[in-house]
Amino acid sequence: MNIRAQDPFRIRDHVAEFDNIVASLRTRSAATRARLRFETVRYGPSQDETLDIFFPRHLSKPAPVHIFVHGGYWRMFSKDDYSYIADTVTSIGAIAVVIDYALMPRVRMMTLIDQVRAATDWVMENIASRGGDPSALTVSGHSAGAHLASWLFDEPETASRFRVKAALLLGGIYDLAPLRHSFLQDEIHLTDEEVKRWTPMDRSFAPVVDCAILVGEQETHPFHDQAMRFQRHLVQLGARASLTVLKGADHMSSVLDLGAPETEAGLALTKLVQGTQRASSG
Repeated sequence: MNIRAQDPFRIRDHVAEFDNIVASLRTRSAATRARLRFETVRYGPSQDETLDIFFPRHLSKPAPVHIFVHGGYWRMFSKDDYSYIADTVTSIGAIAVVIDYALMPRVRMMTLIDQVRAATDWVMENIASRGGDPSALTVSGHSAGAHLASWLFDEPETASRFRVKAALLLGGIYDLAPLRHSFLQDEIHLTDEEVKRWTPMDRSFAPVVDCAILVGEQETHPFHDQAMRFQRHLVQLGARASLTVLKGADHMSSVLDLGAPETEAGLALTKLVQGTQRASSG
């Protein structure tokens, strides 16, 4: 029996259309960049520290702002592969920000988290000059991106620093320990210290962010288990956290759907952003 195929974290073994979906991500993202007005800026000194700001066709100032953090198990993909997320966000008049960060194992986990936080700092300080409302900020992330996005509201100090109103976490990793027994350990070399320090399940989160946790119906067991446990963890801390299983979706089709407003995932993202839109206008 193929031992690799037994690994529930090796997505390619469990998503038959993996390569086709990746190709679709990139094709749709190129089309988004050709269609929407966007700006690329540096939020830090390294070549990895860039982000794209996508603007709606009709920008009503100040507009809600949504940040997306891409996945790829912390070691692959880039912001350019996920531009299409802006299709859903800008369709409701909000500004979409898709951020890039360095990849493991060239850097360690702490660098990625510092970069996601630095990118959000840049947005908070600069988005008003581009027509955005920093007081109406939402975030989302997929897979490793969901893990990274969670560190924008993990403690009261962090939550007050970024003032994220709501978060959508899709197919996320909230317990790093099992990954040390997966194929991924040979690729990113997680340390004991990283597992202990950067496992969201073991942290006390500030109960001020509405959190929508989503997982595809066809995802492997660990993703369902971690989504359920993390949602319960947040609720026990006093946060408003929901858990939604996306019908018929797998780990890759679910993130593709985020860029299609008519899908279940796209509707969840729309609802998240519109919630802050209503709050900021009323």
